[in-house]
Amino acid sequence: MSNGIEALHLIGGEWYPSVDDQWAESVDPSNGERIGRFADGGEREARAAVNAARRAFQAPKWSQNPRLRQQVLLQWASRLEANSEELAELLTRENGKVIAQSRGELIATVSEIRYYAGLARHNPGHVLEIAPGEFSTMLREPAGVAALIIPWNAPATLLARAIAPALAVGCTVVVKPAPQTPLITAALLAPLANITELPKGVINLFAETGHSGAQYLVATPEVEVLCFTGSTATGQQIMANAAPTMKKLSLELGGKSCALVFEDADTASIAPRLAVAATIISGQQCTAARRVLVHESRFKEMKYLLGQALDQLEVGPGLNPSSQMGPLIDWQARDRVAQQMAEAYELSDEVVLRGQIPRGRLAEGAYLMPGLIAHGDDNAFFCQEEIFGPLLILESFTSEAEAIAKANNTRFGLSASVWTEQGARGLRVARALANGTVWLNDHNKLFAEAETGGYRQSGIGRLHGYDALNDFTEVKHFYQNCGLVK
Repeated sequence: MSNGIEALHLIGGEWYPSVDDQWAESVDPSNGERIGRFADGGEREARAAVNAARRAFQAPKWSQNPRLRQQVLLQWASRLEANSEELAELLTRENGKVIAQSRGELIATVSEIRYYAGLARHNPGHVLEIAPGEFSTMLREPAGVAALIIPWNAPATLLARAIAPALAVGCTVVVKPAPQTPLITAALLAPLANITELPKGVINLFAETGHSGAQYLVATPEVEVLCFTGSTATGQQIMANAAPTMKKLSLELGGKSCALVFEDADTASIAPRLAVAATIISGQQCTAARRVLVHESRFKEMKYLLGQALDQLEVGPGLNPSSQMGPLIDWQARDRVAQQMAEAYELSDEVVLRGQIPRGRLAEGAYLMPGLIAHGDDNAFFCQEEIFGPLLILESFTSEAEAIAKANNTRFGLSASVWTEQGARGLRVARALANGTVWLNDHNKLFAEAETGGYRQSGIGRLHGYDALNDFTEVKHFYQNCGLVK
């Protein structure tokens, strides 16, 4: 693949460089090599993109035409599918994740778009006869301009799960990618932008290395919906800054996912699966397993098996087919997570596996080896704070009640998993966990049909599934007194 990839802003159906001709480079985190460059914008580009989206929304050709919206989404999905291998390779080069994960992400992206294409023609309201001759009609209509701030860790799927429901209901959109992954975002949107039937301005894209454009999206009343995936701290700031405009917010924020392993579980088969769940995207996924709570009777056994499974993972360049974990997104993130892991090692009861920055052949990349610690106090900072990297904490419990109490002792509530052969136990424990998603004998199973989102400080709203349409719609009530037949 060429090293000369160039990504521009997309505004009103046209591709533009930045107003001041500013550019930034995108590099491969596995080796620091330059992949290409992208136009580096800011508030001016954001304002122009919002204005274009506003004009497109005010024309009924898009916002009131569900059959057109379905056809556009279906064409986009087919175009992405036809180029999925090339896109997966670009995703791996820019993000660092292993190629198998990138291929899986592209499959999920296409599936997501097709799912919402189906729903584009099924966004019904309802009608009530409230008294003789009096009717109330509830219509679900698009909220308006939706600003989508897309993270770098799964830029294809997380773009699709936000833009697809927004477009399906008739919103127009402004997309702002993370500065680490602008090339793949532009490559994903280009086939959509080139669809002849798509009205100009329905989709818009601008990239920036700063924050002025994103701040404008949050603050302007010309944006009716703001969708953000990222840290809880940033989500809290967005809520505060968006309050004056009272815009709809869809926020998926931090997580500290627990895996609860009971005494009847098969630890030998579970340990390798939890190692993978903990190191997906090098531990940079909000639903990744962070804490493993194990019944005391299996604690020693699980500690050995989990340490062995993590230690045996092959860490290397994402394009290497044998690699099971790639680098972190960049060197700044690598150094920050390495420092957090070093602090956790110093304060933990036991360091089972001391993952550090590697030397030798991996030294030039943003790599960090997996780590495992065992600890008894679930109030420790590394049990409470989201460390966005390959660190796993092992804890023990003596009863269901203690396991649930430990797992719920957190400000987050995004996801968890329960591992047991007793079906009734699995369901009652899952019901007691304060999480938006709980998997039984599995972890990280995410797909278009099932809503995801969190309790407490893990966010507000739901993406994936039918309920995602709610984040981009308003309900309008029409009342009419028709009178009675005389």
